[in-house]
Amino acid sequence: MKISINQLEQYLSKAAWILKGPVDASDFKSYIFPLLFFKRISDVYDEEFNVALKESNNDKEYAALKEFHRFLIPKGCHWKDVREKTQNVGLKIESSLRGIEQSNQESLYGIFGDVQWSNKEKLSDALLINLIEHFSQYNLSNSSVETDILGRSYEYLIKHFADLTNKKAGEFYTPRSVTHLLGLVLDPKENESIYDPACGTGGMLLECVNYLKSKKKNYKTLKVYGQEKNLTTNSIVRINMFLHDVEDFNIQKGDTLRNPAFFSEDNLKQFDCVIANPPFSLKNWGSKNWINDPYGRNFADIPPKGNGDMAWVQHMIKSMNSNGRMAVVLPQGVLFRKRAELNIRKKILEEDLLEAVIGLGSNIFYGTNLAPCIMIFKKQKEKQKKRKILFIDASDQLKIDRTQNFLEQEHVNQIHKWFKEFKDVENYVKVLSKSDLVKNDYNLNIPTYIEKKIEDKLPSADKILSDIKISWKKYLKAEEKFKNKLKEFI
Repeated sequence: MKISINQLEQYLSKAAWILKGPVDASDFKSYIFPLLFFKRISDVYDEEFNVALKESNNDKEYAALKEFHRFLIPKGCHWKDVREKTQNVGLKIESSLRGIEQSNQESLYGIFGDVQWSNKEKLSDALLINLIEHFSQYNLSNSSVETDILGRSYEYLIKHFADLTNKKAGEFYTPRSVTHLLGLVLDPKENESIYDPACGTGGMLLECVNYLKSKKKNYKTLKVYGQEKNLTTNSIVRINMFLHDVEDFNIQKGDTLRNPAFFSEDNLKQFDCVIANPPFSLKNWGSKNWINDPYGRNFADIPPKGNGDMAWVQHMIKSMNSNGRMAVVLPQGVLFRKRAELNIRKKILEEDLLEAVIGLGSNIFYGTNLAPCIMIFKKQKEKQKKRKILFIDASDQLKIDRTQNFLEQEHVNQIHKWFKEFKDVENYVKVLSKSDLVKNDYNLNIPTYIEKKIEDKLPSADKILSDIKISWKKYLKAEEKFKNKLKEFI
């Protein structure tokens, strides 16, 4: 019997509850995701082993051959080996995880992160036994849990951590509705390459995968690339790819702006789709390195020393191939700030790379009340869009809640419809020419171009006066009727 999505969500939430106390909520992911993946690959290994065993008339040596397994589990490093331990459980977890990494160096090296499982002050044997037993209640093999459901439950847990901590959660979690909008806008195709230079836990990349799934296309033809600076998050995104059954991916660790990871000969590697929600207004981003950037990412100007927003934009533009398109989430300050950022906007507009600017509502991201924007770029615009830029004011396309606002599916659909139609809509959408923007000194601030017109639905003065007269006559008539009734009782 297959495990349901609700069962898996409760299963993962309970694991977080077990860790509560010794482990801070913001660190739950560092412990739960590696254990989830460890349990998953152990169960899949057993499933593969049993299939090969049956085919070979119980030849165990044959069934253990690496040809029958996606990942090797060396002797003594299986989930069952950890489960048998009652003392020094953390040490056994550590040695098992490292053993698996070493046996699968090309695909799994470093994937389990750097948690100190043997730290008994934080993780007692009793706590770890409880956690291992909890994870042991379900079989996570392919026959017991569908990859899609496992991936969805994983996404649920990532959001659950964001809800629990609400502390810089935006650094590793972008609301699903926002990633969904970016996927619709980019419209990835089979066999294309997708790149996220600040990939976090991989939500943007997986949205492109899910987009192809929704279109009944072969998502396994996508070539997925990402770079992530944070060690723990870098491990999580790789686990996330495996749990979503993505095969052709390359996730690298490192600081993209200082040390980009992907190259083609002596230049930056270029991709069909570039997508990101980079850290907003990064202060220490490495501006000194860009004075003589060997990859030509300073083609427009060097962004301000204390704000890396436009560094991400220039890096991503240089990462688009000749037919590439790009979507990036940024604070709206990039649209109107002056000096170096003005020069960068000017260069981008001169090269006719910017296709659309979408302003979103406030308080839809965890940890910030800022109203972000989405900038859409394309190397080769359609003929009717050349020298034109679409502005969308979607600031009121959201559901307002007490602590967090939400971009719901109906809002995503409306914004995407406006983007696709590429025509003026009063109060919401404006198509402008490059000359319009030049007149405003390359200012891209959305309210400059989309003025909200408040409909005056008040009646005219004559109508009000007429209504007052009618009401007054009705009042006098009612008063006369009341007086007559009153006389009957006197």
